[in-house]
Amino acid sequence: MELAIQTQALAKQYGEVQAVRGVDITVRVGECVGVLGPNGAGKTTTVKMIACFLPITSGDVRVFGLDVKTHPRKVKAQIGVCHQENNLDPDFTVLKNLLVWARYFDIPRAEAKRRSEELLAAMQLTEKAQVRIEALSGGMKRRLVLARALLNRPRLLILDEPTTGLDPQARQLIWQRVRRLREEGVTILLTTHYMEEASQLCDRVILMDEGRVLLEGTPAALIAQEAGSSVVEIWNVDPRVRALVEEREWIAQEEDGRLYLYERDGEEIARSIVEIAPDQERLIRQATLEDVFLLRAGRSLRE
Repeated sequence: MELAIQTQALAKQYGEVQAVRGVDITVRVGECVGVLGPNGAGKTTTVKMIACFLPITSGDVRVFGLDVKTHPRKVKAQIGVCHQENNLDPDFTVLKNLLVWARYFDIPRAEAKRRSEELLAAMQLTEKAQVRIEALSGGMKRRLVLARALLNRPRLLILDEPTTGLDPQARQLIWQRVRRLREEGVTILLTTHYMEEASQLCDRVILMDEGRVLLEGTPAALIAQEAGSSVVEIWNVDPRVRALVEEREWIAQEEDGRLYLYERDGEEIARSIVEIAPDQERLIRQATLEDVFLLRAGRSLRE
């Protein structure tokens, strides 16, 4: 199957800091692939090298078979990028931001206006067409950045944390648009901190940490492989329960006095706990992609 993205031993170094360390990623045409990881994992740096926004220290990146080092203009013509930061032009109105952007792709004026109006309608921004950027809310700006990324009708859409800070309605609007683009055959590379977002939208996910790929697979497969089918959460842990956990060698993680047990059969674990400590406070729930993330990346905050 044709590859939209292929990286080999991709690396990026800033002085003494190695932000990306030999990353190998493949994304097939038409796939939606999510890149997950804590702050500083190397997600955004990796994405920016793929999108020709950062020079590569070593390794290779090909987008639709084109080497980004030798054919950056041809690569950029086929991709749309929704950056994490707001880089809209504050001197222009909403509509003019799109019309000026269209010039970079040599889109004829009449066609640029037609596409811009269609995208503003899709992002529910039509009434803001003549409003300047500083008058928009944060959510409106994020929707406009996505509209701009779609203006050249890209074959590959790169979304770097596209829904950070959005309210639920705006997030759902962007999710709906991403789903529609997938149905139309657009390839999507998505970085996100929202595990539900990755589970909802992505065919596969890649978990990065400290500049390396730790895990890769479908959300369902990774949950089953790493966290099992269910999670037992325990708080105010009875010493007898703690001893049982150590004796049975259950997969466990503890944070701030709360114990998390990851196993295939949470009901069986709960029964074992109740037998020795009937009053033990506990909760059994279905395992999620967030559990995989926290198991592999840890629960401590990263600055």
